[in-house]
Amino acid sequence: MTEEDKEAFRVGILEPSTVITEGLSNILLKAGGFDLYHIDYVTDIEHYIVEDDLQFIIINPQVLLVDTKEFLYLKQRTPNVIWCALVYSFFERQVLEMFDMQLQITDSRDFIVNSIRRRLRNEFGDDMNNTEQLSERELDVLRLLVKGNMNKEIADKLNISVHTVISHRKSITQKTGIKTEAGLTIYALSNKIINL
Repeated sequence: MTEEDKEAFRVGILEPSTVITEGLSNILLKAGGFDLYHIDYVTDIEHYIVEDDLQFIIINPQVLLVDTKEFLYLKQRTPNVIWCALVYSFFERQVLEMFDMQLQITDSRDFIVNSIRRRLRNEFGDDMNNTEQLSERELDVLRLLVKGNMNKEIADKLNISVHTVISHRKSITQKTGIKTEAGLTIYALSNKIINL
C-alpha cells in the first residue's frame, strides 16, 4: 500500500446515471488515493458527511434543482466539504456558482484527477503548496481577476496584451483546477494571495 493510499481522500458521488458514476469511479480508483462513496439520494448526503467524514462531493447539479434552499442550507452547515458540480448540460450561472468548483464531463482523465487532488490538498493540507505553482505574473493576474477586473482592465494595469491575460487565466485554471471566479476568490483568500 502506498503512502497516498494510507491517506486516501474521501469522495462522495451523487449522479443518477450509472454509466457516468461507474466511469468517474473507475477514473478515480485507477488514479489511487481516493475512497469512494456512492450516494443515491440528496437526502442521504448529510448522513455520508457525518458517518464517513466525506471531504469532497461530486454532484450532478440537476439533482439539486428541486430543492436548492436545502442544498444551500446543507452546504452552510458543512463548511469543511468541497462541493463539485459535474456538468454535462447547460445550467444557469447562479446554479453553478453554488458550487466550490466544477468539472466538465468532457474534461480529460488527468485533468479530473489532478483538479480534485489539488483542491483537496489545498483545503485539507499536504506537503504540496499550491501557491508555489503559480508564477508571479499569474499571481498578479489572479489578484486583479478576483477584484472584479475584466481581461482588458487586467491587460491595461499589467501592461500586457489581452491575449497574454487569457493565457495566464488558462494556466491558472489548469494549475489550480478551479474554473469559476468565485472558486478562484476562495483559493486566493485561503492561500493568502489576497486579504479581505
